[in-house]
Order: sequence, then C-alpha cells, then structure tokens
Amino acid sequence: MSVADLGHVRTGHIHPPPDTFVKKYVFSLDHKVIGVQYFITSGLFFVLAGLLAELMRAQLTGPNNHVLSVATYNEAFSVHGSAMVWLVTIPVLTGAFGNLIMPLQIGARDVAFPWLNMVSFWMFPPAGILLFGSFLFGAPQAGWTEYPPISLQMPFGTSMWCMAIFLIGVSSTITGINFLVTIVKMRAPGMTWTRMPLFVWATGVTAFLSFIATANLSAALAGLFIERTFGVPFYDPAKGGSPVLWQHVFWFYSHPAVYIMILPAFGIVSEVLPTFCRRPIFGYKAIAYSSVSIGLLSFMVWAHHMFTSGLQHWEQFAFMALTMLIAIPTGIKIFSWLATMWGAKIHLCSPLLFVLGFLSTFTFGGITGVLLASVPVDIHEHATYFVVAHLHYVLFGGSMFGIFAGLYYWWPKMTGRLLDERLAKLHFWLMFISFNATFLPMHWIGLHGMPRRVATYDPIYASTNLFVSISAFVLGLSFLIFAYNALRSAKQGEVAGPNPWGGRTLEWMISSPAPYYNFDEIPIVLSGPYDYGKPLPYANIKPELATVPTH
Repeated sequence: MSVADLGHVRTGHIHPPPDTFVKKYVFSLDHKVIGVQYFITSGLFFVLAGLLAELMRAQLTGPNNHVLSVATYNEAFSVHGSAMVWLVTIPVLTGAFGNLIMPLQIGARDVAFPWLNMVSFWMFPPAGILLFGSFLFGAPQAGWTEYPPISLQMPFGTSMWCMAIFLIGVSSTITGINFLVTIVKMRAPGMTWTRMPLFVWATGVTAFLSFIATANLSAALAGLFIERTFGVPFYDPAKGGSPVLWQHVFWFYSHPAVYIMILPAFGIVSEVLPTFCRRPIFGYKAIAYSSVSIGLLSFMVWAHHMFTSGLQHWEQFAFMALTMLIAIPTGIKIFSWLATMWGAKIHLCSPLLFVLGFLSTFTFGGITGVLLASVPVDIHEHATYFVVAHLHYVLFGGSMFGIFAGLYYWWPKMTGRLLDERLAKLHFWLMFISFNATFLPMHWIGLHGMPRRVATYDPIYASTNLFVSISAFVLGLSFLIFAYNALRSAKQGEVAGPNPWGGRTLEWMISSPAPYYNFDEIPIVLSGPYDYGKPLPYANIKPELATVPTH
C-alpha cells in the first residue's frame, strides 16, 4: 500500500470532548486521564502498603518485640502482600502505563472501548477500600496466598479480601480484552506487528495473560467465598474438600501474574535503553517474540510453588525442567539489552539509572529463581527468608525499578514538565542502596534457617534483622524524594517540550502533555521506530514536534 493510499485516514473524533470537571477528571473517557487516575489511586495504596511493611520491620527490629501482636502482624503481612500485588504493581504497570502510553504508541486516539475503560478503573478504588477496610472486621492472616484451611477459619475480613481481589480480577479481565482489541484493530496505517514499539508488545502479551489467567483466580475466589459463606466443601479437608485444589487454581493464575507484573517493566526497559543509548535496540524480534514465549510458558510452571505439597516425583521433575526453561527467553532479553549498551554513547539520565538498577536486581533475583526451581533447594528453603528475598528482588527489584524508570521517562509526556535530575539521581542511589541493604541479607539468614511469616524469632538472627529494618526505614524515606520532586515539578518544573529525551516512538511526536484526541491526523508509519541516525519513520507528523532537544 502506498503512502497516498494510506493517507485516506479518517480524522473524525471518537467521542465529544468533556464539558464539565466531572466528565473531564472524574468519570473520564480519555485514556490518558484514566492512566493518571490509576497512578494516583495506586500511589495512595502504595503508601498504605508501605506503612504496613515499615510496621512489620519495626516489630522485627528485635527478636521478641511487642510493636504488633502476632495476629496483627499476620494481618499486616497478608494485606501488605495483597495490596502490593493487586493494588499497586499490576494496576500501575497495566492500568496506568498501559492506558497512558500504549494508545499513543500505536497512533490511536483512544482505546477500543472508552466506556469500558472507565468502568474497569472504577472497580479499582472500591476493591482497595474493601481490602484495607478488612482490618475493621478481622483482616486475613494467611498471607497474600490465603491458603485453606486457615483462610476458612478467619473472620469476615477474609470474605472482604475475596470480594476485593475478585473485583480487581474483573477489572483486569476487562482491561485485558480492551487492550487486546485496541492493539489488534487500532494500530496506525503501516504499523505492522514488527514495527510496533516493544512496550506495545509487552502490553499485548500482558493483556492476553490478564484475559486468560485471571478467570482462574476468579473461580478460586468464588469457591473460597461460597465455602466461607454457605459451607460448600471446596477446600476444607474435614468436609471432603481439597486445600491442594486451591493451590493449583491459585498458582495457575499467580505465576502468569508474576509476568503480568514484570512484562510491562520489560517493555519500559526496551523503550528507555535505545533512547539513551542513541542506537537501535539489539535483537528487536528476539525481544518481541521472547515476550510471547514467556507468556505461553508462564502457564506451564505453576506447580513449582507446590513442591512441598506432596506432588509426585515425576510431576516435580517436569515442573522443575519447565521452570528452568522459562529462564531462556528472559535471558535473551537481558543479553539483548546488554548488547544495546555495548559500545554505545550512553546518556546517563535518571530513567536509564533506574533501568540499570532494574537489570542488576532483577537478574540477581532471576538467578535465585533458577536455584529455587531445583526441587531439593526449594524444599529446603521454601519456608525461609530466602524466598522472601527472591520474591522482592524479582518484584521490587524488577517491577518497582521498572515503574520508576517509566515514571521518570514519561513524566514529561504526562505533565508537560521535567523532574529535577539531581533529586531523581539522589532518589535512585538512596533507593538502590537501601533496597539491596534490606533484601540481600535476607538470603543469608534464610539459608541459615530464619523462617518467614513470623513476628518473633531466634535471637541469633537479631543483629541481621536490626540492620534489615534500619535499611527498610531508609528505603521508605527514599520515596519521599520522588514525592517532593513530583510536587516541585508541578509548580516550578522546567517545561519539557514535545520530545525532551529525543525518543522516536509516536508518543514523542505530539505535544506534551498529549492533546485530548492525541493526533489531529492519524500518522502513517513507514518503518520501525528504533533506527537512530535515520529520518523519522512517520508521515502526517508536524516536523516542529519531532525535533530532538538537548536534554
């Protein structure tokens, strides 16, 4: 198809612009506003979940403290884990970044179903209120996994947990369907699959995982709620149910959920690196197709979480082998990213710093993950702090560093202003050092037998736990630097211009912040987005908006 043929693209608007404050900022149909709503709401839940973490570390500064009772400590780590997974990490990486960036990158004016997008967001705040409100009625105490039969014996707060996570699941499923249709049907003319930005690839695979896997979690939650409310014996072994059934259905969702929490971060890394290395991403197709491979393989490894549950030996071997296999496409990404940086003239701005932090911490977490994929190692370390350390290196070291890389990278596009680079770099170094000081020692005491999910412990672990707690307090303080920087940017941040980093994907080809309808005329894509040193691969783009400044 020629450029002339592609030029016959409709320029009409999808829906009329809002004419009131409520329509513009509360019940908005604009994907960019909905993305910001996710950021703000998840940020509030992040503060609450972080405070619970600091309370737990205050309890663990000594072996027999009484900051929290044992029951309250159990409630704190259960709600903390649930909130960080379902109210912070998943909504930010899918709902916030997915809404804010993906439609811009494919040259669309909005997502396929704007009304459905609004509805899926408004399921999110009530879910968070239900989860944190469970403290008023006896919050869940069986961890973020809520294994029966313990979860069957807890007060009404566990039923509220079921309702909260079920709502989040419905919201995620709707968002997944919406994003899949958007990516398949609404790409700009000329944007073939192999011309899509890698963040769009990651978002598409994540949407598929959300659409397919979350239905399993919803079924498991419905069964738990029905058994708690009406006594139907799904999971209670005393009534003929099976607690292992919950584990199978829960982890069939929750291991894909690990990649729902990390694939968009992979996409962010793949956008930041070529921009600040000023060179094409190495192995574009390998990175894109490895995301698809990870998405498919993630459904085949769930039982490595269940090696201590009595699986047959042949089942353990199969899941051990598949778990080690999934490290291959992840390794392809890591080597491709390192190859992109090799010999490049790197611009060491704050987004790239967080990417480098991501690469070091997530890779270390991946190595310990391969260790835990081994059946004998997993059985030995399963109930220890080694697993806590591995989980946080993968999800905090991976997802959270990826989130902040994306925030610093796309903040100018979201707000039209730059964040202060000195404060950003201070935030990175304080966060990076305190994160490693918090979770690296947990590997050591885990190997020496420190059990997880305990409010008191043997005094031989006291000095290490005190060091870990102090480091955790510093880690919490590091986020205040970002909060101050964000507030300062809103009032006196430098005006960013349309393209402060010199990016080549379509979101940088329009003004900052993006206009309501994104594109006056739908752009035409002529080639892939990462070929630095070549002319910009778009038609129908105003040249004054595609200039590359010196930031």
